[in-house]
Amino acid sequence: MTSALTLPSGGPLASSRPEAPTGSQPLPFELDHLLALRVPGLIATRRHLHSHPELSGEEFETAALVHRELSLAGLKPRLLPKGNGVICDIDGRPDGPVIALRADIDALPLDDPKDVPYRSTVEGVCHACGHDVHTSVMLGVGMLLAQLADIGQLDGRVRLIFQPAEEILPCGSLEVIEAGGLEDVVQIFALHCDPNLPVGKVGLRVGPITAAADNVTVRLTGPGGHTARPHLTVDLVDALGRLVTEVPTLISRRVPANSGLLLVFGHASAGTRYNVIPSEACAAGTLRVMDRDTWDEAPKIVAQVVRDVLAPTGATVDLEYLRGRPPVTNDAGAIGVLTAATAAALGPDGIAETPQSMGGEDFSWYLEHVPGALARLGVGRTGPNVDLHRASFDVDERAIEAGVRLMVQTALRALAAAR
Repeated sequence: MTSALTLPSGGPLASSRPEAPTGSQPLPFELDHLLALRVPGLIATRRHLHSHPELSGEEFETAALVHRELSLAGLKPRLLPKGNGVICDIDGRPDGPVIALRADIDALPLDDPKDVPYRSTVEGVCHACGHDVHTSVMLGVGMLLAQLADIGQLDGRVRLIFQPAEEILPCGSLEVIEAGGLEDVVQIFALHCDPNLPVGKVGLRVGPITAAADNVTVRLTGPGGHTARPHLTVDLVDALGRLVTEVPTLISRRVPANSGLLLVFGHASAGTRYNVIPSEACAAGTLRVMDRDTWDEAPKIVAQVVRDVLAPTGATVDLEYLRGRPPVTNDAGAIGVLTAATAAALGPDGIAETPQSMGGEDFSWYLEHVPGALARLGVGRTGPNVDLHRASFDVDERAIEAGVRLMVQTALRALAAAR
């Protein structure tokens, strides 16, 4: 693997000192100059990661890259027990609080169709959710905060968490927590790319900002038979049709309309021959819900409705309901820190309101233990934007510098407020 800070081909990257956003404040102790020098390397890092993505749970080379770059910055990172994630403390004043900043590092199982020099070189794997940006931003934050710690100007400890397996279940955040990632932490913060916001804007919201997300798989079995005599067997194709069309509608009638409960099947399969009634069928999808109370009740509701809908068909039903993650619920105090940090880093015009998303995010599990908040980092490009989790997703790389500025300001303000 080449160095993360070796500039790849793909167009010139400015290394001159960037013009500060209108109304923003300079970073302390000449960090703006250091950031200007680092930005080309951070963009190179992002492009390298985009070219060499790794699936959830397999982020060993990505973790090694992160470990190496943090070590070169004079820090002492440690790998997670599986070796596919990194935790790194930046030690400032020993009597100060501990603030955590989290970046997720995994990619998605998608081919990369983009015609760019940093297109994925790994077949069937692509950074289609911006985790390469999250990782690069957090590396930049670590490099700058390490400089402050070296001169005795960091009012506590900042813990950088480079987390694996955000995109799958079980969630990687649970691995981090089990490994002691939240030990002594009083507040935690994270960014997530948002292609609907332009660079220089940060989406903030008090309370729920994502939905809960669970996985639902229903397997049906029966004797099988001839399509000429469905009355002598169990018609699993008919049963599957009822499952995928009736169950989502019926469960939405069991909960308040404002709970936002949404069951969508992304996979359905049954049979291989036009004249054979199959003996197996399957459907799998995600259940998303906007409020915590309904999320707590969802497994029981789904199980009951599935049984009721499929009972007349005679199919044998095996329901697998895999708990995913609760909604990310942003703490008001943490959003106050992010709001002040956004104004300082990007100017008052950088603050944007953002709606609650139906997407899921396992950052929520950290917030079950300590207060914190997730912000949406504007990465929108010129022209039509491509949504997250589409293989053609890409970002305006100026967002990396904006993200570093924001998270450095966030860490400093959080430390000051927690003292």
